Order: sequence, then C-alpha cells, then structure tokens
Amino acid sequence: MPRGEDILRREVARINLHLPALRPTLRTLLEEGEPKVRLRDGSYHHFRRSELNYLLSLLDPGEDENLRVPIVLEISTLYRGYFRVRGRAEVKVIEKILGTYDILDEKTEGLYPRYLLPKVRKTLPTTTTYAFITE
Repeated sequence: MPRGEDILRREVARINLHLPALRPTLRTLLEEGEPKVRLRDGSYHHFRRSELNYLLSLLDPGEDENLRVPIVLEISTLYRGYFRVRGRAEVKVIEKILGTYDILDEKTEGLYPRYLLPKVRKTLPTTTTYAFITE
C-alpha cells in the first residue's frame, strides 16, 4: 500500500505536467520562426515574440544565452507565502519587473512574497510558469 509521501509526490508530479521538458535559452527562442517549447505532457506552449523581445530589453548584451525560458516561479511547501526564482538572469528579470533590482547585489536565487505573483504574471504571461515543489 502506498505511503502518504508517495501519494503526495505522484500528485505533485501530475500537477507539474504543464512544465517544459527542456527550457531553451532566450537566444534560441528568438532565432526560431515560431517560438515554442514542448511540455512534459507532450503538448506545446507558444511564446509571444513581443514578450521575448521585452525580456531581451531587460538584459545586458550576451545574457540572452543564460536566460532560460519560461522562467519558473516555484511555489514551495517550505516557503509559505513566498515564491522562489533561480538563476542569475532569471532573478535579474524578475527584480527589474518588481523594481527591486540592485546592480551591486546580483543574486542567483530570489525569494519574493506571493502577493507579487500577479504583477509578474501580468507582465510575463507566456514566458513564466508555476512549479509546485515539495521540500
């Protein structure tokens, strides 16, 4: 008989089927005629080119090779009331959108209050996605 933890893990995996199988770089997506990514469930997610260009405008030259899209907004059981973003370029984009970016304090991981999620998702609806994490 499956344990409670096993059931929870399977359920979390099921609700994360909307995540991409691979996250391409912004540069790769900008070079595609029809920017899209294949999801874990086999379907495809299409990106708005205008949104990809907006992301490019937030970065310094060459950083488009480091930014993985979609940007994953992690909802964790460990940080209730917060969401997490990982990756130097990804954190930079999110902090520029939120108006909290500090050039002297570049981070590889950021933790933000969950009430800021709507602002991020409204600004980047096709280039961000949620991931549910159990820790």
